Amino acid sequence: MLNGHTPSGPVERTVTTNGFGEPWDAFKPVFRGIDLTKPDPRIHAPDLSIASLTPNEDKVAFMDVNILDSTGALPYRGDVLVKGERIVSVGKKLGEEDKKGARVVDGQGRTLMSGLTDAHTHFTWTNSPSLDGLADMPVEEHTLFSARSASTFLNCGYTSCLGAASAKARLDLVIRDAINAGDIPGPRSLASAQEMAPKIGALIPGITRFVESPEEVKEVIEKLDEGIDQIKLSMSGEEITEHLRAEDTTIPDEIVAAAVEAAHSKGMRVCGHARGDKSILQCLQYGVDIIYHASFISDETMDALEAQKDRVFVAPALNWLVATLHDAAAFGYPTSKAESVGYARELEIASAGLKEMHRRGIRVLPGGDYGFAWTPHGTYRDLSLFVKHLNMSPMEAILSATKLGGEIMLHPDELGQIKEGFYADLLLVHGNPLEDISLLDGGKGLDMVMIVS
Repeated sequence: MLNGHTPSGPVERTVTTNGFGEPWDAFKPVFRGIDLTKPDPRIHAPDLSIASLTPNEDKVAFMDVNILDSTGALPYRGDVLVKGERIVSVGKKLGEEDKKGARVVDGQGRTLMSGLTDAHTHFTWTNSPSLDGLADMPVEEHTLFSARSASTFLNCGYTSCLGAASAKARLDLVIRDAINAGDIPGPRSLASAQEMAPKIGALIPGITRFVESPEEVKEVIEKLDEGIDQIKLSMSGEEITEHLRAEDTTIPDEIVAAAVEAAHSKGMRVCGHARGDKSILQCLQYGVDIIYHASFISDETMDALEAQKDRVFVAPALNWLVATLHDAAAFGYPTSKAESVGYARELEIASAGLKEMHRRGIRVLPGGDYGFAWTPHGTYRDLSLFVKHLNMSPMEAILSATKLGGEIMLHPDELGQIKEGFYADLLLVHGNPLEDISLLDGGKGLDMVMIVS
């Protein structure tokens, strides 16, 4: 068993039907005619453009930088030219004509790399010392706080963020639209609605949209504001609640299936808070696109996940586990308590499963559930945790946040790498993050963050 942390070779199939009693083949997964090994063609790639306050012809020339291009190649010295919001030249020596009219940045050998992507973002989480506290802030202050959170992500090098639930119904959408209009600074972002669950399965009732039946979840999704990019289902428990455990399953199969169909029919993706094996399997049987946490995955479900690795992304929010164990004592949740409810066990088991996912080529991305008092905005450190707990190399960790970031943002051909024609979402790092990945923690090693020129 993977829950025992040793991959076991061929696994006997014990799950041969889904929750509707329909045939289920983990290696050739289909649900009601839809091939689950491929992205649903109804999902649309959203517009990620941000209005610029400067002319599109503005140029920036980065001279003598160490180019970490996120293709997997080792960094190399060269120049990079940006025109407007796009990269137009990579590597070649820029001449005087190239630099004419450009802002020139003397790199002095510093690292130039793509901006990072956070795949589990909560602009609207308020650095609360409790789960229920996320619902308490009045909407006016909450809007301003969320705008500051977006700016903090950008200042720390995260130029793309995927919303993982909004604390208020429209807040994620409003912040995204304000960023895109150029009204406030922030990353390119994909907006989420509130998380959804039956009332009995809600982790934080004050920020959850209750859905009690397939008909109700369809109606709720149909009425969502135009422009919502993804929804989130709260499909398993959370140890800190002590009444909904991580391995509990909180949403019936029929609601999960109805939610995915309703969202996909509107071009939206579905994210699932899924810690337990049964909830992870629900994600795979009914077409959930992004799995959050995936802590207690079995060998059999791992095989099913591997079969869908070209469709599904995993964002484990590893920082939540680490911080709840080691950083929450000042807020009334000591390490001994975190260990007693199961977080040390979960971190150990999750780390083993995530290592196996990475080994199999399953796409694992950063995003640490930031926005609680012990995971405050600005402390983003997922890449260091990937190196420490998942045995990724610094290059692999960086690729998870850059190249894979472009993929999860649905723009792999123009986001997440330093190539001609790509968005010029760039970081100038004072040092080499391949030698010291912590330079990217909280943006501490950044000399410049560039987005929309």
